[in-house]
Amino acid sequence: MDEANVLAEVTDVLQEGRDTQKDKYVTFKSGSEHFALKIEYVSEIIVYQDITPIPESEDFIKGLINLRGKIIPVIDVRLRFNQEPFEYNDRTCIIVINYKSTVVGLIVEKIAEVVEIQESNILASPSLGKGDKTQNKYVYAIGKVGDAVKLLLDPDKLLNDEETLAIEKASDGAGEAEEEE
Repeated sequence: MDEANVLAEVTDVLQEGRDTQKDKYVTFKSGSEHFALKIEYVSEIIVYQDITPIPESEDFIKGLINLRGKIIPVIDVRLRFNQEPFEYNDRTCIIVINYKSTVVGLIVEKIAEVVEIQESNILASPSLGKGDKTQNKYVYAIGKVGDAVKLLLDPDKLLNDEETLAIEKASDGAGEAEEEE
């Protein structure tokens, strides 16, 4: 499925309402792995746009964007997972999520598809060895989709309290600065 069709499908599911969103996930690629995020957290998916950097922030916090007058902090998922950075291109997207009243953009390499994962196909995330698999701490389960598996992301862990507070403070400060201009 090409990216335009995936974006259209996400938009359709978001407009249909909560009942049709049950068991639906947006999947995306980061490095060699495929991740999934419950569609109920997704506000929209936008094409990559210019980002205003935030001085002295974590490397994975890329900065702020202005989305129709709302200032939104943006993080790079690959950097958050301690993966090698990638060069942004025309397939790079920003998944705008709303979790616990915090709106954040997640920069991802490529949106893959919208999938339905029934609860019976969700398995607990295995704990394998002590290798440096930083992204595993952000994964709450594994979803089986046909012959493939998707790592299901926990937005609570992806945006832990300390970092969420810093992100909110940065975006609030930027919003106030814009209002003063």
